[in-house]
Amino acid sequence: MVSSNEHIENMLHTLPTKPGCYLMKDRDGKIIYVGKAINLRSRVRSYFQSSTDQSLKTKHLVRDIADIDWIVVGSELEALILEMNLIKKHRPHYNVRLKDDKRYPYIKVHWEEAFPRVTVTRNLKDDGGKYYGPYTSVWAMHQTLDLLRKIFQYRTCDRVITGSDARACLYYDIKLCSAPCIGMINEPDYNQMLHDLGKFLEGETEPILDRLQEIMQKMADALEFEKAANLRDQINAIERVVEKQKVVSTRNKNSDVVAMARSNGDACVQIFFIRSGKLIGHEYFILEGADDEKDSEVISQFMMQFYSQSTYIPSEVLLPKDIEEAVIIQQWLNQKKDGEKIELKVPRRGTSKQLVEMATENAVETLRSLKSQWEMDTHKQSVALTELQAALGMPKPPNRMECYDISNTQGTASVGSMVVFEQGVPNKKLYRRFNIKSVDQPDDFASMEEVLARRFRRWQAYHESTDVGKKAEPSFSVLPDLLIVDGGKGQLSRALKVLDEFDLRDTVQAVGLAKSEELVILPDQDKPLALPRNSQGLFLMQRIRDEAHRFAITAHRDQRSKNSLKSVLDEIPGIGPARKKALLAEFGSVENLRRVSVEDIAKLPGINHSLAEEILRSIQ
Repeated sequence: MVSSNEHIENMLHTLPTKPGCYLMKDRDGKIIYVGKAINLRSRVRSYFQSSTDQSLKTKHLVRDIADIDWIVVGSELEALILEMNLIKKHRPHYNVRLKDDKRYPYIKVHWEEAFPRVTVTRNLKDDGGKYYGPYTSVWAMHQTLDLLRKIFQYRTCDRVITGSDARACLYYDIKLCSAPCIGMINEPDYNQMLHDLGKFLEGETEPILDRLQEIMQKMADALEFEKAANLRDQINAIERVVEKQKVVSTRNKNSDVVAMARSNGDACVQIFFIRSGKLIGHEYFILEGADDEKDSEVISQFMMQFYSQSTYIPSEVLLPKDIEEAVIIQQWLNQKKDGEKIELKVPRRGTSKQLVEMATENAVETLRSLKSQWEMDTHKQSVALTELQAALGMPKPPNRMECYDISNTQGTASVGSMVVFEQGVPNKKLYRRFNIKSVDQPDDFASMEEVLARRFRRWQAYHESTDVGKKAEPSFSVLPDLLIVDGGKGQLSRALKVLDEFDLRDTVQAVGLAKSEELVILPDQDKPLALPRNSQGLFLMQRIRDEAHRFAITAHRDQRSKNSLKSVLDEIPGIGPARKKALLAEFGSVENLRRVSVEDIAKLPGINHSLAEEILRSIQ
């Protein structure tokens, strides 16, 4: 029987050298990563070549690969489009992907109908309707619709419109419908009203106002004062909305401004929608699988997934930094917009740069707010702990939970992490790292055993100490109610072995959390436990597992980034030991340095504006 390694090695020799997509699968046949390449053989082989620059996420991916499929296409553009579709379909664990992208709502104008209705939908269909969105805030979207209905008075009912009904419904009486059912508006005028509504959603208000002003004047001249008054009210309502829209640019241009914030493995992208120089709205999106990916890669993946489902593409997209695939993404956007030229820009100065900075600040605040919501929502925490108590058959809720993970770089310098959640929220003061001492080779099982043995040895030493003045170490002097290891049966068996050695098997509940299917591995049970996907208990376990993983790899990532920054700085003319020390002290890593401006770098002693520009060019 051919081993998995032999199977992969044989496959690497048979891969085509043409453009296409590759699908990496685990031992259960589940697709865990989708990628694209101009040369499939060269790209896929690169994953299996040892490199100090390879991220821990990539190492974990390679470890889980059991099989690889590929699809050959005719061009790089076709590969990009296919990759987007495959990621959307399979949502692979190791890909950067929009969180819950299928659930974002849209405003739909039913142009496939006579006298089109306006509704909210979560399903995009090629049925002749026009969609606006996506929106992340359902509340904000309904607020928008409430306002639009007062201005444009579209219908929402499912009547067959004949124009000869005996009477209209209540919505006509309260001026929320123009009543085509009783012939109060003809089809051309109704359709024009819906076109205006669409333009309004796209931020084009001036042509609407000019046209309505002209019609109002004609009606007044014809002594149709009631109709003119209705138009006057409509114009005033639109103008009130327009007055609230912030003028952010003197350029009469339509732009999307994209910015991003990251924190502890999470990524939040914020978009500002600028239409004719006015900020008409903004949305934020959370991305999964972004941990250990470059900022430029996260932005590229976001753009492809967002604009693949967005119903409007402006003539200009402002980005916070250059992206490697800018040319091919721009080509794809041009194709989506029927050949109209779309520009991707990274502004270096002026109003456009200020817009990117403003969007970045909003992204930072949004991410901070979202992360704090869980910690503030005591009801969800109580539900999660109660669910885990019932599912695991525990005598009381797991008020103190500890999770452990092992990470290593190139099989060496292994690190174990311990994170602690109390009452369902992280207590970062109790987090601890363990540098693996007794394991020379990459052996996650043995490393896990060492970490847990050291943890409970500390607990034992404290409680057996005769020193009455000895201060309690809260990280180790208190036992967990629930101990979680990141892994399956192998990792759990080592945890149970350590608990047996310290006679804690009946005191501490231990489980494993298998990442591939998010299954809970229980002691002495053949079948794993599958918690419901919408379970607050599962969500809490995922959070603590992801936090343990993040905490373990942070030290490796920081060290790798610092080494990379030193290497880059050594190659820049004019950067000597003093300037290099100042840059490292101020910014610390390549990623941090990429996020700052030329002006920020030029503030450091001995670095002028031109040298600061050269530094930024060198690290892109």
